[in-house]
Amino acid sequence: MKALLILGTRCIQGIVLDFEEDRFYRSKAESGFSTNLQWRSSLRNVLGGIIEQCLCLKNYLHPQAEENKEVILHTKSFEPMVNLRQLQINNRRLEGKFLPAELKWLQWQGCPLKHMPLKSWPRELAVLDLKNSKKIETLWGWNDYKVPRNLMVLNLSYCIELTAIPDLSGCRRLEKIDLENCINLTNIHDSIGSLSTLRSLKLTRCSSLINLPIDVSGLKQLESLFLSGCTKLKSLPENIGILKSLKALHADGTAITELPRSIFRLTKLERLVLEGCKHLRRLPSSIGHLCSLKELSLYQSGLEELPDSIGSLNNLERLNLMWCESLTVIPDSIGSLISLTQLFFNSTKIKELPSTIGSLYYLRELSVGNCKFLSKLPNSIKTLASVVELQLDGTTITDLPDEIGEMKLLRKLEMMNCKNLEYLPESIGHLAFLTTLNMFNGNIRELPESIGWLENLVTLRLNKCKMLSKLPASIGNLKSLYHFFMEETCVASLPESFGRLSSLRTLRIAKRPNLNTNENSFLAEPEENHNSFVLTPSFCNLTLLTELDARSWRISGKIPDEFEKLSQLETLKLGMNDFQKLPSSLKGLSILKVLSLPNCTQLISLPSLPSSLIELNVENCYALETIHDMSNLESLKELKLTNCVKVRDIPGLEGLKSLRRLYLSGCVACSSQIRKRLSKVVLKNLQNLSMPGGKLPEWFSGQTREHMPGVLDVQANVLKQGKTLFSTVLNICGVPRTDEEHIHLCRFHDYHQLIAILKDGDTFCVSKRNPPFDKGLELKQCGVHLIFEGDDDYDGGEESLDKDLQSVSEKLANFFKTYEDESVRNQNELEMMGQEPRSFLVTLRSNFIFLFLIGLFFSLCYIYVLVLLRRDRYI
Repeated sequence: MKALLILGTRCIQGIVLDFEEDRFYRSKAESGFSTNLQWRSSLRNVLGGIIEQCLCLKNYLHPQAEENKEVILHTKSFEPMVNLRQLQINNRRLEGKFLPAELKWLQWQGCPLKHMPLKSWPRELAVLDLKNSKKIETLWGWNDYKVPRNLMVLNLSYCIELTAIPDLSGCRRLEKIDLENCINLTNIHDSIGSLSTLRSLKLTRCSSLINLPIDVSGLKQLESLFLSGCTKLKSLPENIGILKSLKALHADGTAITELPRSIFRLTKLERLVLEGCKHLRRLPSSIGHLCSLKELSLYQSGLEELPDSIGSLNNLERLNLMWCESLTVIPDSIGSLISLTQLFFNSTKIKELPSTIGSLYYLRELSVGNCKFLSKLPNSIKTLASVVELQLDGTTITDLPDEIGEMKLLRKLEMMNCKNLEYLPESIGHLAFLTTLNMFNGNIRELPESIGWLENLVTLRLNKCKMLSKLPASIGNLKSLYHFFMEETCVASLPESFGRLSSLRTLRIAKRPNLNTNENSFLAEPEENHNSFVLTPSFCNLTLLTELDARSWRISGKIPDEFEKLSQLETLKLGMNDFQKLPSSLKGLSILKVLSLPNCTQLISLPSLPSSLIELNVENCYALETIHDMSNLESLKELKLTNCVKVRDIPGLEGLKSLRRLYLSGCVACSSQIRKRLSKVVLKNLQNLSMPGGKLPEWFSGQTREHMPGVLDVQANVLKQGKTLFSTVLNICGVPRTDEEHIHLCRFHDYHQLIAILKDGDTFCVSKRNPPFDKGLELKQCGVHLIFEGDDDYDGGEESLDKDLQSVSEKLANFFKTYEDESVRNQNELEMMGQEPRSFLVTLRSNFIFLFLIGLFFSLCYIYVLVLLRRDRYI
């Protein structure tokens, strides 16, 4: 069996395995490795290849290894391995002076030594890989006899203590040197400049390097020179032009102020990267002689002008001038770059594009984003027949030339934040291959009827186009449209043709809501912009729709029964609308995962819902009275019913095995029924629970505070000897704006960081956060309960068990069923007196129960923490 290992330089071959089946025999009666292999010359070949097995054998380890708990290898172990070619001993300590003479590849990444211990190097060594050896300071001394003369690859990357490179003149075959991230390297030995076989020199992020060898004339074969991130390097060798074979020069992030005059001699140079060279103001006029150059990148440099000779770069394919903030003018000669395919001017101070740009027949990408002084495009843009992407974001253009319709291959047109652009030309409809049109946060007033001609348009973004008030009827002709984004516009209705968008998958048309809820961060919009809107049956023809967000559209009346035709819906957001009920056909949406209906203040009832639901949000639906049986919602993880003050029961709640978050704050009318439905099955999986109540279980270790000096947000802290090791703000979602007392429960699993960091002897406490996020909240009471392994694992019935034998979930369920809720009695008294519940005008007095599940070592599985909070009614 034979195997060859090839490094990437052209000639390295290391024999790893080379043996025949008949070179050793194994006794039929025995199967042990060491007792059956017959030691003879052929066996040395076998062991020379099976390196990993050899290094694991105990007799190959240094005698001190077991005592120091460190794997120490001695070079004597390798003396019998006369055919050893490759040795990999990463992160191991090696003692001794010699290695097999035929060794070709030594990989010793993470070498823990400061100095190499070898008296001499294997004469055939071709690859020396010491990457990530963070302690090593020197390779070999200045004695010539120690140099590995046949070395071809030297990898010292990430050797952060390395300060200098020794004399390498004896390495006559060296092809690749990698010194990436040697951050303390200050000197490069002059001998590197005479390595005639060197092809790649990588000095990336050698941030302490000040100079390169003055004479590099010997680097006849050098193809790649990487100096990226050498922040103290101020100049390149003057005779760099003699590097006739150089193809890639990366000097980005250096402190160079100019390019050497001889650079024009680099006739094979294909890539020149000068990104982030803040002190580089100009390029030499001779730059045009780089006849092989394909990429020139000056991103974020200090460039002030381009020489006219730039037009002589006939093979240039990519020119990147992004964030050259001092660049104000583009020379006309740029139109001579006949091979150019990518041109980037983003965030420069140019005021216009030269008309000669129309000569760039092979240009595919043109980007002038955030050129804030660019107010128009040249008419010659029509001849850019190959452009597929045009980026105009953040420019001050006032209109698009009619000639833009001639850009027949254009696929992507980006015009975000173009505040001065109010209309599009009719010729936009001639862009037959356009797939993406983005006008996010612009001031466009209307779309032309020709927009319907864009038969290949896939994505249309009109978000925050606040001047847009209507859509053209032709919008329904966009047969390929998959994604339509039109959030926060003034469009008050959808044309009847909208239902013809047969390919539509994503529809986000949410408006700015009247209320500022947790789910929405939008500011209030003038009332006159909110006209009632009725969903027509034709809307239900969007049968491929997977996401619909139509919040705050004032949808009134009845949702069409045909809604079940939207059978691909996964996310449905209809919050802040005025409909009174949902169609019974909603249950037919068999893959619906998210149903969000917050602040639908006219909604009276919830019908049967699809079993696929994962999240259901009906918070602040003040008119909601009845909820259909939820027992089929086996996948439901989050249920939000905050401030649903008229709901009297939640049928099926006790069977929601997947439920993780349950928010019932303000649901005072149903709290007594809910407590009866909080079964052991539900409580065992809940992570967050909010509901009316004002009492903690007696078996919780607790702390009561009658008065706090200030308001607070609640956070959990892990302390060690009084110092905070970890802190996290507790999830108190679902806080109602009432003065009723409420219980809030949080639960953390053993994989939470709060739990993972907790050690024996640490202190767990609840404290105020400073500064507070919610200025109306006071801590009233808190409790903590640790749950150890076996405390909450029993799934059987526990009615007949003594209390001290019951699981924690069972005890919690009994607690909720039996304790008397004063807030409910107060609510009933209010109803008997004919008074409306106070839900908006006053603030909260809340009891928060935070339930933590914490894993500690092998015995502690969870922690329950219960906290009582009160909101100041006058804030």
